Amino acid sequence: MKRFYKTVTVVPAGDGFGIALDGKPIRSPAKADFILPSRALAEAVAAEWATQGDDVVPATMPLMQLAATAIDRVAPNRAHIIDTVSGYGGTDLLCYRAETPAALAERQKAAWQPLLDWAMTALDAPLTATSGIVHQPQPDSSLAALRAAVAAQDEWRLTALHQATALTGSLVLGLALLAGRIDADTAFELAELDASFQIERWGEDAEAAARRATLRAELQAAARLVELAAR
Repeated sequence: MKRFYKTVTVVPAGDGFGIALDGKPIRSPAKADFILPSRALAEAVAAEWATQGDDVVPATMPLMQLAATAIDRVAPNRAHIIDTVSGYGGTDLLCYRAETPAALAERQKAAWQPLLDWAMTALDAPLTATSGIVHQPQPDSSLAALRAAVAAQDEWRLTALHQATALTGSLVLGLALLAGRIDADTAFELAELDASFQIERWGEDAEAAARRATLRAELQAAARLVELAAR
């Protein structure tokens, strides 16, 4: 859509902060009150609005999109989102290692096992790794512990966790990102370990490079949402 405003300001709203365009507070796409939990997040979202050109391009506003998702989709559907995110614990990427080649399997173990060890100690959720693609059932107690960790998040962190987990296929990576155990770039590298291994051998085409760039940017946005919402 065409840019229809000149000024962007951060304004007090409810228990937090909102965004005003030409003095008029914006609402979410679903017409809910657009209230952010911290001034830092509000200023970052305001900057996305302010830097738009003649056209407003939502794809260039990742924090705005995540904030709208938190307000319109996550908060009113919290139980469903918790179920969805928790479900990744039973098929976590980090638990499925390659059978061949041996070099890839060794790289996976070296890179992924420390995060599984972290889940065991920090979350009380030991998970069993396997080779191949045959489903590996996980202990009920571990899945319950992972679900409890998901349910403990507020809507902002849950939104970021949902995005990170869906992007990587790993609840452990998502929770480690929220906990500060890893950063967004590390989450990307761990999630893309197999693809990176193949690129080293065969090279990378433009389509794959674009996909990976988008993945990295979306993980960075999720991490930034967590950081700014807490300020």
